[in-house]
Amino acid sequence: AAGVGVGTLYRRFPDRGALITAAAHSYLSALADLAATADRESPTAWQALTRILRECAELRLGALAAAVEPTLHADIKSDPALTEVRTTITDRIADLTARAHTEGALRRDVTPEDIARLMTLQIYAAPTEPYPAAINRVLDLLLDGLRP
Repeated sequence: AAGVGVGTLYRRFPDRGALITAAAHSYLSALADLAATADRESPTAWQALTRILRECAELRLGALAAAVEPTLHADIKSDPALTEVRTTITDRIADLTARAHTEGALRRDVTPEDIARLMTLQIYAAPTEPYPAAINRVLDLLLDGLRP
């Protein structure tokens, strides 16, 4: 579909692991940028968290995460080349969660791990329903449940 042959692929990436690491780094870097932008442009941590969750839903990160086989997911989590970018994301989410708690906008029992899980939420849209409408309805319900 990309219009390149296997030879082109293996000239750029010596093996499957290198290709997976490069793709994962690109994906995680984009996610880190998304979180940093939301934090920088939002007046509150709560608004930044809601923006991140909404953008993750719009990007269908849940479907992508579900498509990654468990072994591949474990490889990505243990790859030292991805440690820094993964830490950047987890630190940002932890900071935003703590700040939203301090603001009184987020339930105290909601953890950064909970937010990370919600970032990969899969949202179903009925065939007659536009996907953005499904996102809005599900996130409205979800966000209400996260508030104190």
